[in-house]
Amino acid sequence: MIVDCAMYRNGRRSEAPGDFSDALGEARATGGSFLWVGMHEPSEKEFDHVRREFGLHPLAVEDALTAHQRPKLEVYDDSLFVVLKPVQYDDATDTVTAGELMVFIGDCFVVTVRHGEGAPLAAVRHRLELEPQVLRHGPTAVLYAVSDAVVDHYIEVAAELQADLEELEAEVFAPNASDTKNTAARIYGFKRQVLEFRRATSPLLQPMDRLAFGGVPFVHEHAQPFFRDVADHLTKANEYIEGLDRLLSDALAAHLAQMGVRQNDDMRKISAWAAMAAVPTMVAGIYGMNFDHMPELRHTWGYPAVLVLMAGLCLGLHRTFKRRGWL
Repeated sequence: MIVDCAMYRNGRRSEAPGDFSDALGEARATGGSFLWVGMHEPSEKEFDHVRREFGLHPLAVEDALTAHQRPKLEVYDDSLFVVLKPVQYDDATDTVTAGELMVFIGDCFVVTVRHGEGAPLAAVRHRLELEPQVLRHGPTAVLYAVSDAVVDHYIEVAAELQADLEELEAEVFAPNASDTKNTAARIYGFKRQVLEFRRATSPLLQPMDRLAFGGVPFVHEHAQPFFRDVADHLTKANEYIEGLDRLLSDALAAHLAQMGVRQNDDMRKISAWAAMAAVPTMVAGIYGMNFDHMPELRHTWGYPAVLVLMAGLCLGLHRTFKRRGWL
């Protein structure tokens, strides 16, 4: 459905005419004006009217309706089509969710199509309306403001992921960590969230570079420095994400190594106790062979002496294993 629709004249908002054709004709006739139509998950019937009025390319329209697109930039005869993937991070569930935001840019119109809840369009529109000197630059200003808001939020989400990763690292390297299965599952789940994040940011590098270095129709040439700034922020976000992924891989490797060390410690303890149990078993086995001629067999203190011998041997083994760190 159409969430908002307005005409902007010299950076100032005014209500758009009821018919898109009249609005476009007025914007082209007066100059310094453009129409901005915002839509949220439109149906095919709802979007068909917009497509016809603005002359949008069928392939771009199909992408805007079906969603599930990679970030990209496509140039058509009458419009520029940009796909962005804003992300949200739910700290309670440790999940990254990506929405989709499609932007159509023409000579004097902007059509934004939002899928999901992660696109900051309302805030962007409100901020731009408070800065008419920026809106005077037309559709290019809208594309820059939307891209800048999406990319800046990438950095915020990356910082939240970094904070949660530090908590996870503290859990991995805690001296008394015991729930190893849950820790491994959390690390793996965290890597899946980082992968979901990367799917939103990495493909956007090429479109931002194209906008930053010019030569893209419907984008004002003086906007290149602003798009270069967005590209720099996007590069920073991608480096942040790559660092998170490497740290997670290192944390998983360290966790697996710790599990191996703990298993070795357990095996050494089991072996030590088995050795201490084997000594009295051996002595008792010898004295249970029912031979007549055995040392101390008929002596009054024979039985206590054997018990003291077994206890002494076990105590000696225990002290030896303790000194070597097996127990």
